Amino acid sequence: MKKIIKTDKAPSPIGPYNQAILSGNTLYTSGQIAINPTTGELVIEDITSETTQVMENMKAVLQAAEMTFENVVKTSIFISDMNNFGAINSVYAKYFNEETAPARETFEVAKLPKSVNVEISMIAIK
Repeated sequence: MKKIIKTDKAPSPIGPYNQAILSGNTLYTSGQIAINPTTGELVIEDITSETTQVMENMKAVLQAAEMTFENVVKTSIFISDMNNFGAINSVYAKYFNEETAPARETFEVAKLPKSVNVEISMIAIK
């Protein structure tokens, strides 16, 4: 049985999908981009601000499922330019304990929704 996870503290989906699905004890999140959920505006002044907004959006989705970053077991990071990896990784690292950080993969892609520079999705377990 699946449960739809939805919060107004993260951006509403921009297509036919949900912010996250809880199936049993496993949470599957959709990718988050740097949309400010209050204003609906993209936060793309610089890669650090953009990545911070993505992680704050993901934090809100996790909280809506009564989880934290400690529950995350896998992340996927999609970036438009691998040269931004260091800055993205610096922000990402602030949200995880290095000793218990999840497995992760990072892809450079040709284009992301709304022409953003970073999108992150996660899998978490209660």
